[in-house]
Amino acid sequence: MARKCTFTGKRPNVANKVSHSNRKSKKRQLPNLQTRRLWWAEGDRFVRVRLSTRAMRTIDRKGLQNYADEVGLDLSRF
Repeated sequence: MARKCTFTGKRPNVANKVSHSNRKSKKRQLPNLQTRRLWWAEGDRFVRVRLSTRAMRTIDRKGLQNYADEVGLDLSRF
């Protein structure tokens, strides 16, 4: 499974790790992804999604169905 948020599309970023002597080597910055069971009231069941903590905060504010409609996500697939 790819390290990608279902709602926001956040993915790993590639950056430079810089040492004290200013040598640079590649490093990956991973998004803070969580696997959660969320209650989907319209479907009357739980859905298991892998989402970022930023998306979790947005779901708390807007609601699961409203946010899924906004990003064009079909919750019946989960």
